Amino acid sequence: MAMTKRNITLLILVGILGVIAGLIISANFNLIFNGFASNESSAAKVSYSEHRESGTPAIAEPSENQLTSTDALVQLEQAYIQVAEAVKPWVVTITSAKIIRYRQLFSPWDEFFEFFGEPDQRRRRDDSGEREFRQEGLGSGVIVSADGYILTNNHVVQEADEIRVITADKKEYVAKLVGRDEKTDVAVVKIDAKNLPYARMGDSDKIKVGQIVMAIGNPFSQQLQLTVTDGIISAKGRSNIGISSYEDFIQTTAAINPGNSGGALVNLRGELIGINTAIISRSGGFNGIGFAIPINMARRVMEILIDKGYVVRGYLGVTPQAIDEDMTQALGLESSEGALIASVEPGTPADKAGLKEQDVVLEVDGRKIIDDNDFRLRIAERNPGDKVRLKILRDGKIREIVATLAERPDDRPPKQLAAKESEKLGIKVANLTRERARQYGFENEEGVVIIEVNQGSMAYRKGVREGDLITSVNRQPVTSIREYEEIMDQVKPGDVVVLRLKKKVGNTLTNFYVTIRVPK
Repeated sequence: MAMTKRNITLLILVGILGVIAGLIISANFNLIFNGFASNESSAAKVSYSEHRESGTPAIAEPSENQLTSTDALVQLEQAYIQVAEAVKPWVVTITSAKIIRYRQLFSPWDEFFEFFGEPDQRRRRDDSGEREFRQEGLGSGVIVSADGYILTNNHVVQEADEIRVITADKKEYVAKLVGRDEKTDVAVVKIDAKNLPYARMGDSDKIKVGQIVMAIGNPFSQQLQLTVTDGIISAKGRSNIGISSYEDFIQTTAAINPGNSGGALVNLRGELIGINTAIISRSGGFNGIGFAIPINMARRVMEILIDKGYVVRGYLGVTPQAIDEDMTQALGLESSEGALIASVEPGTPADKAGLKEQDVVLEVDGRKIIDDNDFRLRIAERNPGDKVRLKILRDGKIREIVATLAERPDDRPPKQLAAKESEKLGIKVANLTRERARQYGFENEEGVVIIEVNQGSMAYRKGVREGDLITSVNRQPVTSIREYEEIMDQVKPGDVVVLRLKKKVGNTLTNFYVTIRVPK
């Protein structure tokens, strides 16, 4: 059918309207694209001719927003680099060695090694049948003074016969143990050097959860010296972990592995805020939970160790207890904050000041007490002779008590204890901590564990060995060094001492009695 002139006109008008509509839609899409992807709009302005001539896609200039984001990342990266460069010179590797001597029964193979063994093997056995085993350990440390004082963990150098320090510039030094404190797992060693780079101290009381931190140390081997890892502060004030007696740990996601103990935890200002100490792990490697001793605590212990060689703490003479929800209701308290006094030892500063069972300590010197662990830390950080003002709740009424702290009975200098013990029996003992109980197999037992025996002593000749547990002396039960010393103080030269020991024989604990005459 022939198309009329009118139909042709209508088609032309429809076509024109379609073109106009298309232009409008196209313009709107372009506006939307530019609105939601403005950061990439410049990247779309690459001409086809430029691409065809070069053979590769042209790289567009970044937009102002892109430049700002990239600069922020580069600045953060530079901060990491600068901190690592600043901190590495004052982090060191610490190696320790302990010579373990043991007696081995005669074997036909002994004669074989006497004639054909290596020289080192031949020297390991003397005429008495004694053999030696060298147990080595690896850890880290932080230089804290230009003249060679180094802060580390107690468990890195504990019972070591030899301590060596390797600095970042690969120099090696023989180190001397200045002092160590088991209760906080802090130790100080000293090397003979001058003009050393040393740590810039931070303030661990000001740290925040979520803050970025970096850990520097020597995980697993000396070949991985000065490894740097990063993470955040996951939590503060972690306690009841079972690592030491006084716990106030910083928890971090910065990777800490075996060998990192004693190393530095720093903030992005390059300030030392903690001493890396432990991890929670089922495999032995890092699982995202590491712990560091706050530098304020470590620094205080370090200064006392340098001054005295041992740490003394304030002693009140009470057993504090946490307050749970049921206890809060039973005592009519407004909250579970504070520490409940579960017992008061007679004759102690607490007893003399009038503190009683079921008192709730709310504040110490105006500082609010959160729980029983917080209370222990606040008392322990004070010195013997200090007066502390306690705000307590008793029978629903607020009271104030002032107590004069004494010295903890078990905070005697380790060196003096060792000398006294060696003079009398030729043995060195230590409190049975959780760590030692696991080490020697004395879980759920009480006593003091023998950690050293003089080979020339009567005790050694009568079969007393390292790892034996003393449960009584002269038929009096012993559960701590303090009780052991109180009994031994009454012993005179020429007296006979009766020790009741527990020995681990295979998987069995057996009782063993030893009588030792104290040398005149």
